[in-house]
Amino acid sequence: MDFTLPEELRMLRETVARFAREELRPLEKDVIRREAERGLTDAPLIDPEAEKALNRKAKEIGLYGIDVPEEYGGQNLGMLAKAVVIEELKTSITPYVLPPDSPNLYMLREQCKGEQIRKYFIPYAKGEKKSAIAITEPGAGSDPAAMKTRAERRNGKWVINGQKIFISNARKADFLIVMAVTDPAKGSRGGITAFLVDQGTKGLSIPTVFNTIGEHAPYGVFFDDVEVSDDQVLGEVGNGFGPMQNRLGVRRMEIACRSLGFARRCMELMIPYANERVTFGKPLAERQAVQWWIADSFQEMEMVRLITWRLACKIDKGETNWRRDAAMVKLQGSEMIARVADRAMQLFGGMGMTKDLPLEYIARACRAYRVYEGPSEVHRWFIARDLLRNGMPAD
Repeated sequence: MDFTLPEELRMLRETVARFAREELRPLEKDVIRREAERGLTDAPLIDPEAEKALNRKAKEIGLYGIDVPEEYGGQNLGMLAKAVVIEELKTSITPYVLPPDSPNLYMLREQCKGEQIRKYFIPYAKGEKKSAIAITEPGAGSDPAAMKTRAERRNGKWVINGQKIFISNARKADFLIVMAVTDPAKGSRGGITAFLVDQGTKGLSIPTVFNTIGEHAPYGVFFDDVEVSDDQVLGEVGNGFGPMQNRLGVRRMEIACRSLGFARRCMELMIPYANERVTFGKPLAERQAVQWWIADSFQEMEMVRLITWRLACKIDKGETNWRRDAAMVKLQGSEMIARVADRAMQLFGGMGMTKDLPLEYIARACRAYRVYEGPSEVHRWFIARDLLRNGMPAD
């Protein structure tokens, strides 16, 4: 096995690293201030004009459409490239995402058909439209198969009723991918369908923002007799659960990459500080506890990166049976950054608690990673269940 990146990906990584250093890090003080001041609102953490400037710069240096198919104006560089890019971007706490925000890209690419390609997929792939996916419900978080939102046939239309919670980007999206039950008797095995619902559709309301820990501000979304046509069924009726799970797998890999970027930033701060800071007549670097924090953090990062890149390579090779791998990288990545961020804050002592450094922001932002896209406990359960049913993998 060759663990070195191809030359084109090394060049891409250098380009993104420069973009993060020169364009994203200068915005961090403003991001920290905006996050502290927004209170119980959904005020953006990046000034809208600054975000437009970032999009222009990213497009100018060739960072648009990393994983978009070439026929739709993208670069089609694959999942490993995406993993490399996300890690580099998250060495900055500025919450910038290159358009289009995956992983809805993958679900739309696989499921859009006919006029949907022109109306939804192409403008989304070009960064001209934004999307959100509505899955989680008050009684269906870790177990999406338990969702209750219904879509019923009435007078030649699909009529959606129900409630979703913790839906990221819902107010900013031009359209939502809405998961709903179309056959309660079948449930997740043929009874859940995905629908494309335009922002502003009658009966669709987004009145609630959840003020959560860290940078996220997800929404509550309500459906009151929302009518959509057959042309707005994404994929096949009843077969929405499988593509949704694949979409979740992509996001789980992305969380591992974000965790790696944050962890690298922590290490960039920890190592020079340990060498420079003197207590009781000796640098912190000579204290065994500090040495172990740094050694353990580095090893844990390296292990997460290897299993994450392995997953990315499996996806790029066209393998389809990688749900366990996605659970594993999300679990390990999200728990790794929690430990690394905590060590970094402990190393800096009082300064680590302040907003003068990005560490407390990282610690709060990454805490959500252990819950979003499935909590750690559910992933452990899934991995164990898969192994107990199927045995150890051959490779």
